[in-house]
Amino acid sequence: MDIALKITDEVEALIDLALKEDLGENGDVTSNFIRNSDKKGQASIIAKQAGIIAGLPIAERVFQKVNPALAVQNRVEEGTKVEPSEEVVRISGPLGDILTAERTALNFLQRLSGIATLTAEFVKKVKGSKAKILDTRKTTPGFRILEKYAVRTGGGQNHRFGLYDMVLIKENHISTAGGIINAVQQIREQMAAGNLDLQIEIEVRSLTEVEQALNLKVDRLMLDNMSLDEIREAVELVNDKVELEVSGGVNCGTVRAIAETGVDYISVGALTHSAPALDLSLLVKNT
Repeated sequence: MDIALKITDEVEALIDLALKEDLGENGDVTSNFIRNSDKKGQASIIAKQAGIIAGLPIAERVFQKVNPALAVQNRVEEGTKVEPSEEVVRISGPLGDILTAERTALNFLQRLSGIATLTAEFVKKVKGSKAKILDTRKTTPGFRILEKYAVRTGGGQNHRFGLYDMVLIKENHISTAGGIINAVQQIREQMAAGNLDLQIEIEVRSLTEVEQALNLKVDRLMLDNMSLDEIREAVELVNDKVELEVSGGVNCGTVRAIAETGVDYISVGALTHSAPALDLSLLVKNT
């Protein structure tokens, strides 16, 4: 999957919304009311802790939307690990405009870098195994395109983007359809009628359900909240006939043992719903 972040119309709209939220009707009254705010100078975004940088194109776009004359120079590459006190971005131009864009640019950069940093930690934990770290749909509403991008920047992979690009039959779907077999049959009939070709994954909660789902020849099984012993048994039972994904109970303390069972994927909701922001700050240089 392409890791690059494209500034699409959707991303532009997110930036516009964030700036409107911060500036309101009156703009940056503090910076505007200070004399010499149009004086030109430089500022730097500095890392205050180690982590993976993600979101540089967004930060640059924020500054240039506030004032196209602002010159933004990235001092590190996207996806780079930075250390405390390292300069990440240098901005030159009217100081008032730099300060106006500061918080919005940092909000994007800190959030996305935090996700990339946490993802990289999980990826490092499973290194040497065949397991791939996946994200989930547990994202900030409206920000999924950016947060899933940050996961890729940290070395993870994206699960389905939304409800439309992959079939994932979960417990409530199975109950609604009257069982796993009925659910798969109904979905296949509807996909054939609509000329759709989508992967099908089934959430299973026991070895009995693994056996039942295995006979349906779907693309992937999600082992939901199973113990390590159950996961190992499922791996032996499946014997590479279908991809296996583990979900539930995954954290940095458990992920290595899960990976060593031989599963293909491990999905981690915390990558996007619980990643702490990377600590970054903007400092104006003495002028």
